[in-house]
Amino acid sequence: GQHLRGRVGHGAPLSVPVAATTRRTLLAAAGAAAGAALLAGCGRDTPEAGTRPLAGGWVGASQDRGHRLRETVAALPEPAVTHRTAVLVAGGGIAGLAAARALGQRGIDDFALLELEDRPGGNARGHVLGGIGCPLGAHYLPLPAPEAREVSEWLHEIGLLRTEAGREVADERHLCHSPQERLFVDGQWVEGLLPPVAPGSRLHAQLGRFAARVNALAKTAQGGRAFALPAARSPWGAVHAALDAGTFAAWLAREGFDDPALLAYLDYCCRDDYGAGRAVVSAWAGVHYFACRHGFAAPGENDHERDAVFTWPEGNGWLVERLAAPLGARVHTGRTVLAVAEQRHGVEVLAWDEARGRAERWQAAAAVVALPLHAAARVVRPAAPALRDALREAAAGVPHAPWLVANLLLDRPPLDRPGAAPAWDSVIARPVGASGLGYVDAQHQSLRPDARSSRPTVLTAYHALPATERAALATPDWQPWAERVLADLSTAHPDLRARVQRVELVRWGHAMAVPVPGLVRHPALAALRGAGGRIRFAHADLAGYSVFEEAFTLGHAAGAAIARAGVQAPTAAKR
Repeated sequence: GQHLRGRVGHGAPLSVPVAATTRRTLLAAAGAAAGAALLAGCGRDTPEAGTRPLAGGWVGASQDRGHRLRETVAALPEPAVTHRTAVLVAGGGIAGLAAARALGQRGIDDFALLELEDRPGGNARGHVLGGIGCPLGAHYLPLPAPEAREVSEWLHEIGLLRTEAGREVADERHLCHSPQERLFVDGQWVEGLLPPVAPGSRLHAQLGRFAARVNALAKTAQGGRAFALPAARSPWGAVHAALDAGTFAAWLAREGFDDPALLAYLDYCCRDDYGAGRAVVSAWAGVHYFACRHGFAAPGENDHERDAVFTWPEGNGWLVERLAAPLGARVHTGRTVLAVAEQRHGVEVLAWDEARGRAERWQAAAAVVALPLHAAARVVRPAAPALRDALREAAAGVPHAPWLVANLLLDRPPLDRPGAAPAWDSVIARPVGASGLGYVDAQHQSLRPDARSSRPTVLTAYHALPATERAALATPDWQPWAERVLADLSTAHPDLRARVQRVELVRWGHAMAVPVPGLVRHPALAALRGAGGRIRFAHADLAGYSVFEEAFTLGHAAGAAIARAGVQAPTAAKR
């Protein structure tokens, strides 16, 4: 229910986006030469480097269960047991969990949540490798924007935010430690996500002009909030419609932004947040990336505080645990939803119990469908013909980006190249269109003084793949993918292959919705968001792009709407 990498610089300064003013001076020539000499002998204590076979495999999302949905819908099995509940939530990602929370908040305890996998959380789930927590997908959450009030309320509830003297304050224990980000370019690490910016250069001039243009667009609405998160709470006028009509790349070209470093960075931002580059996503999405939070800061502007993000070794799995724990036994994992039918007096759901190998019927007064659109279109049968048409149209119109996430267990941190110190998020400069998005270090948040120098750690690498590689992800052979990840990262860490003890990979065939031109305000998505029958829809897909705040807000709204309508379980409750 949210993008896998998250958005470190979502609305943050372009240059880090975290620390434009703390970009450190590159090492002197003598220091760089010493580092190069050290690298030359980096593999001497590991003669097996490059020869030891990799250990690992696929983990995470169950491909077989997803295929069961696709293959079984045409011939539904006869249920072996019937359960009854007041509200049924189909899907246990962030949207489904938020919907269930909203029901409980409003006094509806008689509900059940069905989740395909053995643990809830969707692509926000966490993992453990070698005793070290690591993410399977999304790995941080920025401080919420003002419009994401439901998210803020929950963060206050779980103690991540508090109010002091009328000001919202974050619990610093859960904020990302410094340094946050670095870029490997021209054989060395530099702080931030841009190469050094020389004053007076074309890059410097275009950064300043881009900042002015984005920040002006952000203030085109009354009150100065023209781009909100969630996006449905944004005003929408001629400026927004014009941006949404074409690609970000076309808009940048018309505006005269052509510096290669700037374009490479913006392409990275789009692939990181949306799963596709600037030539695919809309100009609205490109501007929204920055404008929906705090605008854009060119190098030299002090902007530390507003770029703070929450993160944990297990990524957003930390958040999932706190959303799911209060739900207790009402969460039923290992359930593949095969059919959701709206009937005169309720909703009937057919699911496959993966552990028992049998079908089961669930009868409810109402249901929240928190499934990706491509899955919902296969299984949901709303009563209203117009809603059925909207569901089919929305599913056909929302493209999804496939992702590969690889967790690499290392016996100790890899040898580093000269330059900036190890950071939480490390990105390797790549040609535009390359799939690799860098890695995060699970031990970065550790408070142990030796955690980042000599102890084992897990690096989590992310690849946003083109849709043409989705089928290749289905192969059972994981090793070519692991070698691809190692080859990508070995540019910066030549001893990586010798340090790796195990590689565990996750394939997300439909990881996140891609906000192509014309999608974000598509009438079919609006119809699903506003559905008022016994079936309510809730998933980040309905926003046209995938972020935590969208998923949580849509789930909360669906659960709250059902609670307001008043529901009562079908008779003869049987659990």
